[in-house]
Amino acid sequence: MDIESKVIAWRRHFHKNPELSNREFKTAETIAKHLRSLGLKVQTGVAHTGVVAILKGNMPGKVVALRADIDGLPVTERNDLPFKSEVKTTFLNTETGVMHACGHDTHTAILMGVAEILAKNRDKIKGTVKFIFQPAEEGPPPGEEGGAKLMIKEGVLENPKVDAIFGLHIRSNYEVGTIHYKKGGIMASVERFVINVQGKQTHGGRPWQGVDPILISAKIIDGLQTIISRESKLVDEAAVITVGKITAGTRFNIIPESAELIGTVRTLDPKMKAHIEKRMTEMVTTLAKAYGGEATISFQNNTAITYNDSDLVDQMLPALQKVAGVKNVRLRKATTGGEDFSYFQEVIPGFYFFLGGMTPGNEEAFPHHTPDFKIDESGLLLGVKTLTQIAFDFLNK
Repeated sequence: MDIESKVIAWRRHFHKNPELSNREFKTAETIAKHLRSLGLKVQTGVAHTGVVAILKGNMPGKVVALRADIDGLPVTERNDLPFKSEVKTTFLNTETGVMHACGHDTHTAILMGVAEILAKNRDKIKGTVKFIFQPAEEGPPPGEEGGAKLMIKEGVLENPKVDAIFGLHIRSNYEVGTIHYKKGGIMASVERFVINVQGKQTHGGRPWQGVDPILISAKIIDGLQTIISRESKLVDEAAVITVGKITAGTRFNIIPESAELIGTVRTLDPKMKAHIEKRMTEMVTTLAKAYGGEATISFQNNTAITYNDSDLVDQMLPALQKVAGVKNVRLRKATTGGEDFSYFQEVIPGFYFFLGGMTPGNEEAFPHHTPDFKIDESGLLLGVKTLTQIAFDFLNK
């Protein structure tokens, strides 16, 4: 079986058998078994379920790391595929399906293919390749550590010390055969915020006897958007404030005592991030007070800015162009999606890029994190070739 057929078969296996963050036990077993069959030194249980393998070339040199994320999402798949996920689970007390709705199954399969090719060519490698199969990129369950942060904490970039790290992400809306890159910030920092609004409970028919936290919440949501539309210099970098969840009340005729708002902030510039946090805090407390209530806001950092080292991009761009063709390697603008690959880049130089996964001519490219998310598998081989070429060129030049 050729490498493309193997990669597609692995991808389909992972797609049919997805596992959530920090619970990728069977996924890790499959990865480790393959890596051991290649004669690599394999470590399991890294950051709970991560797998790390080391390939030493026949000549001394630098150390390069290649990373793939391995976790699925709590999404019930709607696709009609022969390898469709039928996995069910309970996530945060809610019954749900589990799906590789972001392409991590393809990333894992691609890196397994890269490991096989490089292992067969170790006599041509000057240095060391470290394969990092990372769990919990989508974030660990509440109350747990996980993902890139925990891998770094447990020493994944040491012993041997890594000189640079590379990763890719398949995209359902980029045409197969293309690679997309950007120097500097390519993906946003991701923050989770929680706003607690305190009012005064009363009968729904006598609102003047209480303080309505739902009304205050509406004013806060409306006000937060002006921070983006009127205070953020969007011609420089993008920024987003989204409220994704509101919890309040028990009955139609009761104004409740409190409300909770949960959302996310996305930024690509550290100064803009600091300004938005400051203004959100001021606005939340002030608006609540203006309507007779009280409110607090707290922030949790989920990822940093995915920041591509400019020198590293310049150095490795010819490798991408060699594999995909110059016209198929395209400069792109940043996205407000987030990636915890960013934490690796805070420690060592890193280069993260996008791989096309959309059938050419397709006008219905379903977004990531949705039940209809779909990838054209003909794009996987380019991912294998690209990471393989990057590893060779980085170590041997």
